[in-house]
Amino acid sequence: MAELLLKGKQMVSGIPNETRCEGFFVAVEAGKIIEVGTGDAPHLIRKDTKVVSLSDNQWLVPGFVDLHIHGGYGVDVMDHSDEGLQQLKDSLTREGTTSFLATTITQSIQSIEEVIHQVAVHPNQGGAEIVGLHIEGPFINEVRKGAQPAQYIVDPAIELMEKWTNIALGKIKQVTYAPEKPGGLELTTYLREHAINPSIGHSDAQYDEIELAINNGLNQATHLFNGMRPLHHREPGVVGTALLRDELDVELIADGIHIHPHMIQLAWKVKGTNRCLLITDSMRAKGLADGTYDLGGQDVQVKDGQATLEDGSLAGSILPMNEAITNMMIFSGCTFEEAIQMATYNPARKINVLDRKGTIEVGKDADFVIWEDGKIVSTFCKGSHCL
Repeated sequence: MAELLLKGKQMVSGIPNETRCEGFFVAVEAGKIIEVGTGDAPHLIRKDTKVVSLSDNQWLVPGFVDLHIHGGYGVDVMDHSDEGLQQLKDSLTREGTTSFLATTITQSIQSIEEVIHQVAVHPNQGGAEIVGLHIEGPFINEVRKGAQPAQYIVDPAIELMEKWTNIALGKIKQVTYAPEKPGGLELTTYLREHAINPSIGHSDAQYDEIELAINNGLNQATHLFNGMRPLHHREPGVVGTALLRDELDVELIADGIHIHPHMIQLAWKVKGTNRCLLITDSMRAKGLADGTYDLGGQDVQVKDGQATLEDGSLAGSILPMNEAITNMMIFSGCTFEEAIQMATYNPARKINVLDRKGTIEVGKDADFVIWEDGKIVSTFCKGSHCL
């Protein structure tokens, strides 16, 4: 995949994930990209056309796509607040995120259903676009619950998932669950048949159990290394199986806290760029000062970049996506192009929105970021200058 990422004056129809050159421009009309190129573009100077040009040291990259985010900037998806969702959407553009999955946490059935309905009907007007829902819990294993409240954990149930799918109006894109639990394999099949991404997480499954789930459609591991049976030389566990099996893509939280930098490097070297998905798994406290915050009705202490429950369990992150990209390069040794791919093309492909997100191509949404000297200069969401 990386060889299709070209620099300079060349553009390709496959994956033009970044371009750098003097005089480069992208032209936008009605929120869509209508042309990309270099030099003068007098034919594009029309009343309804916006032309964005780059200076010598700037890079143009697609807007970032975050598959796993609970909140940030004082907002939690579980707040059931339209005003809060809009605040989150507006704030995420600071870090270059232009699309994301609003992610739930294990809570009461009623609370989850309220959030599903709210997100399903929420108008995407301005800021980062909510492209769908990621249901994390309640179908998880209490042994590996992490910061998920144990009292709301239930076994996988197709009847409940069917109800949620109907409420969501087709917007559920990913479900994190423990396939080894009773009903787990049946749920896997249901998710696959309804084009919902089945992702193993908060799971204590062993290799043989995961293999059965893979045969039924399992294709991803949620926040690799965290909330799962670890690698052992006598039992690969979820970690070993995720690293070994090509069918499984892996989410990575590249904050240096959830995963040691050398383990990030290991995961990337084993899985390769095409199978890695950069996520933030961020919670309400992202962008705010140290202090005490709420996550799923639990107090979370945030100090020195780390969010933990009283028992020391990690409770999400406060990681911005632009820092995840920079960290990924530092920790793994990957190139800028490869890190960008893991935050754009890969996640867009994973949740089937690559037809309009994830690359800079004519006809796609005008979601892009101007990057210079390791910092975000501007973020555009469907052609609107959001930062």
